[in-house]
Amino acid sequence: MEIELLRKENTPENVIDHCEAVYKKAMKIASNFDNVDGDLIKKGALLHDIGRSKTHDITHAIEGVEIAKKYSYSDDVLNIIERHIGAGITEDEAIELGLPKKSYVPQTIEEKIVAHADNLVSGSEEVDLDFVIKKWQRRIANSDENIKKLIELDNELIKPFEE
Repeated sequence: MEIELLRKENTPENVIDHCEAVYKKAMKIASNFDNVDGDLIKKGALLHDIGRSKTHDITHAIEGVEIAKKYSYSDDVLNIIERHIGAGITEDEAIELGLPKKSYVPQTIEEKIVAHADNLVSGSEEVDLDFVIKKWQRRIANSDENIKKLIELDNELIKPFEE
C-alpha cells in the first residue's frame, strides 16, 4: 500500500527505489532487537521520503508529515517521517535550518532504526559508516556534531551486534 501511495503522490521512481532500500536496511537493523514494531518500521521506512514528491530540501520531512496525515497515518509513522533527517536535528539546529522550532531527534527505537537505515543507504545502495562520514564532511559545514550523533546511532544500533 505504501508504494502505491508514493506513486499516487508522484514521488520520483529513484526516491521510491531509495525508500525500498531503506526499508530493507531498516529490517536488517531491526533484526538485532526483540521488541520492535516491524509494521511501523515498514510504513515509516517506505514513507520517510514521501515529502520528496514536493521538495528535495530539508523541509521534505515536514511536507511528508502533511501528506501522510491526509491518509490518516498514526502519530508513530508521522514521527518517523519527521525525525528521519540526518542523525537527528535539535531545536536550535532546526531554527538555523529554517525548520519549525522543535526537536527532530529520533526518540523511539523504530525512529532511530529508520533514520540510521536512511543514512546507510545512498541512492538505493547500502553504504558503510565511513562513506557517510566522508559525505557529511564534504556537504555539511561544521559537521562534527552531526557526525558525533551519527556514530552514537551506529554504536547503539549496529556495533554491538557485529561479529
